[in-house]
Amino acid sequence: MQGWAASAIFAIRLYRKRYMAQAPTTRKRVTTLRLVEMKRDGIPIACLTAYDAMTAAIMDGAGIDVLLVGDSVGNVVQGHDTTIPVTLEQMIYHTQTVVRSVDRALIVTDMPFMSYQVSPREAFHNAGRLMKEAGCGAVKLEGGSRCVEAVRMMTESGIPVMGHLGLTPQSIHQFGSYRERGIHADEAEAMKKDAMLLQDAGAFAIVLEKVPAVLAAEITAALHIPTIGIGAGNQCDGQILVWADMMGMSTTFRPRFVRRYAEMHDVMTSAVQSYITDVRSKDFPSTEESY
Repeated sequence: MQGWAASAIFAIRLYRKRYMAQAPTTRKRVTTLRLVEMKRDGIPIACLTAYDAMTAAIMDGAGIDVLLVGDSVGNVVQGHDTTIPVTLEQMIYHTQTVVRSVDRALIVTDMPFMSYQVSPREAFHNAGRLMKEAGCGAVKLEGGSRCVEAVRMMTESGIPVMGHLGLTPQSIHQFGSYRERGIHADEAEAMKKDAMLLQDAGAFAIVLEKVPAVLAAEITAALHIPTIGIGAGNQCDGQILVWADMMGMSTTFRPRFVRRYAEMHDVMTSAVQSYITDVRSKDFPSTEESY
């Protein structure tokens, strides 16, 4: 395993070196200010999740603008049904692995369940740990008015904050389902108000998840900070998907808002089956692959 790890790290560094040599003018670091400028200039913001060094290096080399170290790591990597079991220490660890392999993208880290809900001061302390120990460029938290004081405390102290409205997965047990949010007039009005409150508290962007496209467009037009949509239509200032979803890693999770850009489950299954066949037949390793 040590040899594999060394080879992987070498491959990441070689990939980054080659990409930077080919396109030196495109490697300027993405910042929170740059995202606001992209909204102003009408340049859509491309975002994906990442939880490890190798995947993050590929995405960064491809030119992604924002990498979210999401608490969706609980579903994708850990195998949980929800994001609730994910801990602060786990988010710090996964962020550290992503930070090591990224040169350009803005790295945002989710604050996990119960790391910011207890009190604004505790939220501020935990956000500071993520910035200092993990090295991310910003944190993200779910909720509107109930989080405003914490957001303001963070931003006034130099911690960039991304908000998250609409479907908020950490509140799944309260809502009872993953249905879209903002479909009723009172809920839509509350979301508009929450978006303005987050902006006024200093948030630099807001994720809108599973929100009607018309509502997302209205919120986007009303804010001077960018909105990042996931299942919220194409009028948001940017889009985000979980990388495993858009790569087709699952055969069962196929929500309508996910476009599958590859069918990696099939590709990997075929590759593993070929490997097993070659091992069984002693075709692998060959003489050329042996020492």
